[in-house]
Amino acid sequence: MTIHTARRMQGMPASAVREILKVAERPDVLSFAGGLPAPELFPARELGQAFEAVLRKSPGAALQYGITEGFLPLRAWVADRLRARGIAATPESVVVVSGSQQGIDLTARVLLDPGATVLVENPSYLAALQAFTAYEVDVVALPGDSDGLRTDLLEDAIREHQPALIYVVPEFQNPRGATLASHRRHELAAVALRHGVPVLEDDPYGALRFRGTPSTPVAALAGDLTFHLGTFSKTLAPGLRLGWVHGPRPVMRTLTIAKQACDLHTATLTQHAVVELLRSFDYDAHLEVIRAEYRLRCEAMLRTLEHTMPPGTRWSTPDGGLFLWLELPPGLRDDEVFHAAIEHSVAVVPGNGFFVGPPQHGFLRLNFSNQSVENIELGMARLGRTLHELLARSSADAMGIQ
Repeated sequence: MTIHTARRMQGMPASAVREILKVAERPDVLSFAGGLPAPELFPARELGQAFEAVLRKSPGAALQYGITEGFLPLRAWVADRLRARGIAATPESVVVVSGSQQGIDLTARVLLDPGATVLVENPSYLAALQAFTAYEVDVVALPGDSDGLRTDLLEDAIREHQPALIYVVPEFQNPRGATLASHRRHELAAVALRHGVPVLEDDPYGALRFRGTPSTPVAALAGDLTFHLGTFSKTLAPGLRLGWVHGPRPVMRTLTIAKQACDLHTATLTQHAVVELLRSFDYDAHLEVIRAEYRLRCEAMLRTLEHTMPPGTRWSTPDGGLFLWLELPPGLRDDEVFHAAIEHSVAVVPGNGFFVGPPQHGFLRLNFSNQSVENIELGMARLGRTLHELLARSSADAMGIQ
């Protein structure tokens, strides 16, 4: 007997990154594939103390069902942080979710009918593309560059495609590591407001800026049309599965109903423990430690790439976040580089899976946050040898053909 799955699953690809991580689990492989924060920077001891304190002081409340919107003190903390960035947030405009990935899914569920159009940057965050695909929508991609989404193309794209949503990752975008320039943020907000198109601003990396000055969130410019996502995954620990959505209050009620149908509420114990942690823990000092370490690791990767990559290789220079984007020399494909690199005990992510439309095979995504400076230098040297060997082999083959 054959069980037929829902139509919406037929076009949904598996996460290329998740599949690659299985290969990268070999103990001899230095992996730059996952979007993983540094585990040694997790405040494990302080979190343990917070969980213990909550279970000692208020076990009944912490272990009971909670309200769908989330624990009020946590929503108040989030709203305070958002207001400090210019976003007109209140606890009532914030819903706690099980990681910002759930925020993407719930926003899509609330706003997108089958056949609707979502505008994204190309390349784009793979898990967001998965979430949109589940709702049987058309994803239309606009190109990006070192300043982020090409907003000069946005007006014509809106007129042509009549999108129901614009999705952006403005801070240190996954996968390219680019930051949306200030003038483009203002243009995005102005065009969205002029046409009444909601914006989903996904901001998992904004707290990880280690160069330059903080940017104005799109939600501070296009307020009532913007859904702003945040998470503790990159600053405390991804295993907490704790994030939030801020958005227009009338729609947040609908989003709350959608979440009720999904999981009733995010883990109560985790919410209580994080609030307990934030009452006694210097969160901003903790962020400074993370930023300083990630800056060292990013600079080590950039420095080693400069010394090890063959001519024709180019890469981005991120001001924060977890990733940089490497453009391969002409003639090399990301999939062949991936397989050859594994033979050199180094794992990277081929860039083709991040593109909407025809795959482009000339790019790699590199994660710098999850390895030490020493391992970064060793891993990039291995990757450099891989590229040199592939280019030499390609040149030899070409000469043999002649």
